[in-house]
Amino acid sequence: MIVFSTFVRQGLACACAVSCLVGAPAFAQAQQQSAPAAPASTPQSADPQQIRQELDRLRQEFEAIRDSYGARLAALEAKLGAAAPAAAAQPPTQAPAPPPPIAQPPAAVTSASEPTVAQPQEPAGQLPAYNPATSKVFNPDMAVIGNFVGAAGKNDVNVTPALRLNEAEASFQAVVDPYARADFFLSFGPEGVDVEEGFLTLTSLPGGLLAKVGKMKEQFGKVNTLHAHALPWADVPLVMTNLLGGEEGMSDSGISVSRLLINPLFFLEATGEVFAGTSGPFAAHDRGDVSWAGRLRGYRDLTEGTNLDVGTSFAYGHNELGPTFRTRLFGVDATFRYRPLQRAIYKRFLTRTELMWSRREQPLFTGGDQSSFGYYASADYQFARRWFTGVRFDSSDRAVDSTLRDTGVSGVLTFWPSEFSQVRGQLRHTRYAEGVTANELLFQFLFSIGAHGAHTF
Repeated sequence: MIVFSTFVRQGLACACAVSCLVGAPAFAQAQQQSAPAAPASTPQSADPQQIRQELDRLRQEFEAIRDSYGARLAALEAKLGAAAPAAAAQPPTQAPAPPPPIAQPPAAVTSASEPTVAQPQEPAGQLPAYNPATSKVFNPDMAVIGNFVGAAGKNDVNVTPALRLNEAEASFQAVVDPYARADFFLSFGPEGVDVEEGFLTLTSLPGGLLAKVGKMKEQFGKVNTLHAHALPWADVPLVMTNLLGGEEGMSDSGISVSRLLINPLFFLEATGEVFAGTSGPFAAHDRGDVSWAGRLRGYRDLTEGTNLDVGTSFAYGHNELGPTFRTRLFGVDATFRYRPLQRAIYKRFLTRTELMWSRREQPLFTGGDQSSFGYYASADYQFARRWFTGVRFDSSDRAVDSTLRDTGVSGVLTFWPSEFSQVRGQLRHTRYAEGVTANELLFQFLFSIGAHGAHTF
């Protein structure tokens, strides 16, 4: 109110000044008109009586304007003074009514035999909260990875084409609900289409348990759990093909349950699995011929840039010779990683080894039970931002005949144009048990599109 009064007083002063400015020319003109004409020879003289009358008139006009604006200012100040107590005494007005609730889409129609799950409802008048899990229900992460491999040189034992798209892997991954997520990996190759993995992971089981149901890589060793595009080589070690049943290793339909064992020394994880018994070195002859697998894995950070990962594995099942013949597998693996934090994108070093034993029951006419052993040892070093080099040594008996041993050595050079592609060259020297030596140059192109989830560390 004080500011408004000041503003009005300033306006009144301005109006008076304008009146004076307007009146000054009129006064001068009146003076000229009222002055008597003097002879040309004598100067003109002003009439004091007329000047006094004009000043009186101007004073009256000024007082009238002042009184008018003063009365208006007093009336406005009175109104403001009366409105302030009334506003303080008036009770607060009610808040505006909330907007009408947002219409929810109709629920999906389900069959009578399909259970329905009650969904939480948002309060009326509020927008539904954003949930990144439910936002992917109808739009999972999808990716396609191409694995192109070529070979030059001679190998009469393991013959591979000169050029071939070994595999195109399509992945579909998403959260199913707050209690589970699903991962599907389809493999498109020269032999056709296959489900490499397709499983549901249950993350909210009691007792701190984690369960997987579906087709998956068996938790035996380290390399067996990796997809082909995640390997640091263009091929797989000899121990995979000789003792685990082939390049694809052991991947079967089953159930896997794991749990963390809390302790102050290691990240310790125990896993138990049961499978249909139809992959790798196993073969089921009836419904009860399932295979079993178990793994105990320990992980520990040694320093801020180094860590150690060790594990032991076991697998058991029937082999293809009959329901009375079984195969047992044992494995030990160790991985050491070094990655300095200050040079993490330029330098890293990883060394890994796996040792495996196979105990295979066979009839006497085929040589009786076989005890085979195999291993590989590798080292990989990153010497520039996009360049990696490595070496691998292989040695493995054959599961069906432990007297036959294959050995090999490989040198690898890899270039990463980006995280979505790799170009790899591998020199491989293999000496087979039959006395055959193979020298080959393998080259590999890996390329991916889409969002591909991270694999097991």
